[in-house]
Amino acid sequence: MKSDDNSVKIDGIDKKILRYLMEDARKPILEIARHIGISGAAIHQRLRKLEKSGLIAGSKFVINPKVLGYTTMAYIGIFLDKAMSNPMAVKALEKIPEVLECHYTTGDWSILIKVLCKDNEHLMHVLNKDIQQIEGVSRTETFISLNQQIDRQISI
Repeated sequence: MKSDDNSVKIDGIDKKILRYLMEDARKPILEIARHIGISGAAIHQRLRKLEKSGLIAGSKFVINPKVLGYTTMAYIGIFLDKAMSNPMAVKALEKIPEVLECHYTTGDWSILIKVLCKDNEHLMHVLNKDIQQIEGVSRTETFISLNQQIDRQISI
């Protein structure tokens, strides 16, 4: 693994390790080592280097929100009255648990957020009582996701 500029260069072994872990982050290191043909210690050493480089940002369990009753995913474009309102609006959005992502964007909206709600009524409540009440928000535009058809990470 070498880095130049701000990018990290990885070799074929690093790529194999990452592919195994992206498929299942709980896959035992020794099992990966057997498949690749190097020692478990070498895998650990490479993973430490990849973490130190910032390429790996941790591992996590993925919760299935539908099991908890969250079935309405929506994207909301937020129009702010002025660009200076952005930091305050983001701080307020951070306090809303249904907001999963927040992006500062180009185009018509100042901010694009991804929210997860139990149903349309819950979404309407979050919009009317939480998001549209934030100081600086002039209006919103909402798109409900009917079905997520692609969910992946960048290819390694």
